[in-house]
Amino acid sequence: MDWQARIEAAGQRVAGHVRQTPLAVLEVPEVGPVEVKLEQMQHTGSFKARGAFNALLSGSVPEAGVVAASGGNHGAAVAFAAARLGLAATIYVPELAGPAKIALIRAQGAECVVVPGDYAVAAEQAQGHAARSGAMQVHAYDAEATVAGQGTLMREWEAQGLSADTVLIAVGGGGLIAGALGWLGGRRRVVAVEPELAPTLNRALAEGPEAQVSVGGIAANALGARQIGGICYELARGNVTSVLVDEAAIVAAQRMLWTSLRQLVEPAGAVALAALISGRYVPARGERVAILVCGANIAPDPFGG
Repeated sequence: MDWQARIEAAGQRVAGHVRQTPLAVLEVPEVGPVEVKLEQMQHTGSFKARGAFNALLSGSVPEAGVVAASGGNHGAAVAFAAARLGLAATIYVPELAGPAKIALIRAQGAECVVVPGDYAVAAEQAQGHAARSGAMQVHAYDAEATVAGQGTLMREWEAQGLSADTVLIAVGGGGLIAGALGWLGGRRRVVAVEPELAPTLNRALAEGPEAQVSVGGIAANALGARQIGGICYELARGNVTSVLVDEAAIVAAQRMLWTSLRQLVEPAGAVALAALISGRYVPARGERVAILVCGANIAPDPFGG
């Protein structure tokens, strides 16, 4: 599959619907200057708007509208994109999404159905809704349109002058890193960073694509897929360095982003930086490193919205 062509087309398609997010430089002790892309400043506070708009603009949406399952960020993005395009949206989320993300989804005008359990339960119920209603299902990470949309982030970053040899990216179900790998085509090293309590890609790379994990921890409402997406697995196999980080490192990374850049991010958004500050990924001498900050929907909402 020609992922670069698909991502280029997606970039043209979503232009005018998504923000170009800014860059910064962060001084990391024992590492030095690190390029940072502040994608948490995207619409609804995460990169997910890219995939959502690309999916909704790629084909004809039925009268029944769209349905999605989400840990929170994807649902908010689909709800936002649907509202902008005049479409009805129903979003299924697990209870662990938390009040802040549930409120964010509802604020976009979507119907939000909260279900017990984790993301996998929400995904089952969203699939049932699609079968009953005829609504178009927008998968959070394992669909070509979603992955191509997320790939527009790396396309944009390179156009902004990314100079790093290595890019560190947080992984949940794998849509974001799959898009990055599809666009880069091996031109840069990609490091996949996951919490120790949600090692979805790490386990799949060791045991195969059908491997499932139990998920938990402070980043589970964003990086809570039990099984890696098939598209991600195929793109990542043999093409990424996989590392895991603990809860303390994630919190320390959140704190560093706040104290150094005054950026308030959710745990998942700080996971990539956590690998650097904890020493789980140690750059070689002279290696230029970049991190992607990907989510801002901290819980509880610091302003009580």
